[in-house]
Amino acid sequence: MRDLGVETDQTVPANTYKERSSKRKHKGAAFFFVILWIALIAGGVYGTKWYSDRIQQQVSAKLEHQTAAQIATMQQDYEGRIAKLETGFQEQMKQLESQVQTLNELLTFAKDNADTKTDNSNKLYTQLAEVKKQLNELKKSLDVLK
Repeated sequence: MRDLGVETDQTVPANTYKERSSKRKHKGAAFFFVILWIALIAGGVYGTKWYSDRIQQQVSAKLEHQTAAQIATMQQDYEGRIAKLETGFQEQMKQLESQVQTLNELLTFAKDNADTKTDNSNKLYTQLAEVKKQLNELKKSLDVLK
C-alpha cells in the first residue's frame, strides 16, 4: 500500500506542476498577444496622426500658394483700373479747364461788348458756374480715388 500511496503522491505533484507550467505558458502567450495588439494599435494611431498632419501641411501650403497668386492677380487688376480711372479723370479735368478758359475769354469779350448784350453775359456766367461745379466734382472724385 505504501507503493500505491507513494505513486499517488508522486503523480499528483507532477500533474500539478505540468498544469501550472502550461497555465503559465498560456498566460505568457496571452500577455504577449495583448501587448502585440496594443503595440499595433498604437503604431496605427501614430501613423494615422503623422499622415494626416503631413496631408494637412501639404493642403495648407497649396492653399497659401493659390491665395497669394489670386491676391497678386487682384492687386494688379486693381492697380490697372485705378490707373485707367485716374488717366480718364485727368483728361476730363483738362477738358473742363480748357472749357473754363474758353468761357472766361468769352465772358471777357462779352463784357467789352456788353452794351446791349447782357443776356449773353448771363448765359455765359451760368455756363461757367456749371463747368466749375463739374470741375470741383471731378477733383473730389479724383481725391477719393487717391
